[in-house]
Amino acid sequence: MAVPRLRSYSGPAFLSYGFRPFFLLGSLYAALSILFWVPMYAGELDAHSAFLPVDWHIHEMLFGYLPAIVTGFLLTAIPNWTGRLPVQGLSLLALVVLWLAGRFAVFFSADIGWQAAAVIDGSFLLAVAAAAAREIVAGRNWRNLKVLLPLAVLAGANGMFHIEAHLQGTSDISRRLGMAAAIMLISLIGGRIIPSFTRNWLVRENPGRLPAPFDRFDIVSIAVSALALGAWTFAPDNSASGVLMAIAAMCQTWRLSRWAGERSLRDPLVLILHLAYVFVPIGLALVSASIFFPATVPAAAGLHALGTGAVGAMTLAVMTRATLGHTGLKLRAGRGALFIFVAVLLAGSLRVLAAFVPNGALIDMAGAAWVAAFAGFALVYGTALMTPRAR
Repeated sequence: MAVPRLRSYSGPAFLSYGFRPFFLLGSLYAALSILFWVPMYAGELDAHSAFLPVDWHIHEMLFGYLPAIVTGFLLTAIPNWTGRLPVQGLSLLALVVLWLAGRFAVFFSADIGWQAAAVIDGSFLLAVAAAAAREIVAGRNWRNLKVLLPLAVLAGANGMFHIEAHLQGTSDISRRLGMAAAIMLISLIGGRIIPSFTRNWLVRENPGRLPAPFDRFDIVSIAVSALALGAWTFAPDNSASGVLMAIAAMCQTWRLSRWAGERSLRDPLVLILHLAYVFVPIGLALVSASIFFPATVPAAAGLHALGTGAVGAMTLAVMTRATLGHTGLKLRAGRGALFIFVAVLLAGSLRVLAAFVPNGALIDMAGAAWVAAFAGFALVYGTALMTPRAR
């Protein structure tokens, strides 16, 4: 007999599946944190955080916003992978409260102490990793255990971030390690869903060349990217790291070209996945260039291509598609979705440009586009996320 997808549940729809609270709260937090960050960057607003303003910004994007979306994705995907029941109700609420507690703890860490903030904030990723591992192992879904490695690295980088910021006054290795974990998550999960969703659409709507199946080239690309990101994490100015990042950029470019994205122009829900992934090789290439030509290519360009571009656009693309599919709405990008996609791609592009042309107006425009994208997601899909699935 098939395992039921949901246990008997009569609580609020908001807590019926992991994607609902974490996608909604995560999108709202992504918008709110940038609304705080722009005046903080301009010196017009002070936080109660023990972190420097730039560290608070980096931390809350990598270890605040991103874990919320990853959690929503995993709590929704793992039941599909394993056939086991999803986390819902009070168990899900406990994870939501723990994530929210982490956000408040980091913001008020100067008041409660950095150790308390580190413990409260770090507990969330550890709890998520433990819950995911339990479900994957119990479901004997061994091939998906690899997703836990970058998740564990992200959790470790978070703890290191707090320690570095306290001992050194600012973060260093931990911020690059967190970014490396984020890009490896995109490489692993994106490399699974992008060709799959593209193939499904092409078979139905545009017969012809299909995405190449996962093979040794994908394994090599992932391995080279992991090696390059690891070298950059611990030796960011070393020429060997620059060479590895350049090779990784070429591998990821070729990998993306194998997924037939140019044939999906008529479906924005598929196309946005490819456009979001473009920022991965661009970011890797810019990081490489910044190592060899630091006077010409600022380090911030590569970081924001990977962060604002790859992480921001890919998470928003996955959130939109998953929300439509799991709330019973038509799997079609309406005007709201198109606005969201354009806004997040504009945010990533403008933020990279602002690294080359130091201009407060460009940064403000990038921030406004980011806020519009994520606040727009909450506005367009908030009702669907809080109400029962459409029949």
